[in-house]
Amino acid sequence: MKVLIFFCVVCGALSAARELNWGARPAVGRYGDQNPEQPKVQEQQALNQEKQSFHKPLTWKYPELPAEEEPQYPADFELKAPQAVESVSAVCGENSVRVEAKKDLLGIGKPVRAAEVTLGGCPATGEDPDAQVLIFESELHGCGSELLISEDSFIYAFTLHYIPTPLGDSQILRTREVTVNIQCHYQRKHDVSSVKLKPTWSPFITSDSSEENLSFSFRLMTDDWQSTRPSAQFLLGDMMKFEVSVKQFHHIPLRVTVDSCVATVVPNIDTVPRYAFLGNNGCLFDSQLTASSSQFLPRTYEDRLQFQVEAFRFQQDQHGVIYITCNVRAAAASAAADATNKACSFSNGWREASGSHRVCACCDTDCGTGSHMTGSSAQWEKETAVGPITVKERPLE
Repeated sequence: MKVLIFFCVVCGALSAARELNWGARPAVGRYGDQNPEQPKVQEQQALNQEKQSFHKPLTWKYPELPAEEEPQYPADFELKAPQAVESVSAVCGENSVRVEAKKDLLGIGKPVRAAEVTLGGCPATGEDPDAQVLIFESELHGCGSELLISEDSFIYAFTLHYIPTPLGDSQILRTREVTVNIQCHYQRKHDVSSVKLKPTWSPFITSDSSEENLSFSFRLMTDDWQSTRPSAQFLLGDMMKFEVSVKQFHHIPLRVTVDSCVATVVPNIDTVPRYAFLGNNGCLFDSQLTASSSQFLPRTYEDRLQFQVEAFRFQQDQHGVIYITCNVRAAAASAAADATNKACSFSNGWREASGSHRVCACCDTDCGTGSHMTGSSAQWEKETAVGPITVKERPLE
């Protein structure tokens, strides 16, 4: 009986002790936590806290970029189209060629360096500082010329080169390389008979004929009359502008005139159809016959004469190609204009380019061939031509 009572007392004491230590932490031994599960529990708790912290929205964010402004363009802007530059002209002589190139070769307001421009490798032979022009002169077989032979012509082809060099010590260029092709055409075929040939050119002063040297030029001009026109293509209604000039060397001052001009569809004045729009020793008939605006311009220089003809084409010709052949002459500038040395246009009556209108009175009749003499000195004459000229119909809008 005593044993049973003692056992119950001991069991009750143990039970009470367990109840008192139910929430106590296990004892930590000398070497740390004796519970192997404790680090895992702490790690899991820290991970849970970290996950819980990302459930809250972030209060900071990147600033927004400012809105891109729309570019403002001018309402009337137009891209400037490049314009053709008229900066090179050439005059072909009997044995040589003379080329003139503006120092503003590219038409941009900046002169090129003379050393950068050559005619077939030949440097400029002269320079006109007032006109800002480089001058090249060469024999027809010189300066790298190339001889081309067609059925009717000998053609001497030259090339004007502009090769820019870098600016200063830099490696940059602000201009482009330019190549201009120049051709001199000479008739290949001539009529030959058993009679003595009459030379095309007659000496102005027979006693000094070996020292005399004349060179006529007949060319199409730009609208401002400043340069040779690079294109021989026109539209109906356009004005074809021509300039006849004479280069004189050892002569007394000369006046150039145009005796006659004939238009044909091939380079032969003896074919049909043909249109003689200027004749009778310097009478421009076209304005009288067709009510056009064709006329001689007032003469400002004795050694050159300018006239314009309204573009036309032959009725039965579908190609619109014409050749214009003129007979030109030079006489002493000191001699007064007369019936055989004049430049007359019709506009409410005949008017002479130098103001001597009375000499045009014979244009409606016959001015005669005359002796072509001024005093005791003969005059120089030459037949010269321009072509082919292409005249196209103006497109309808």
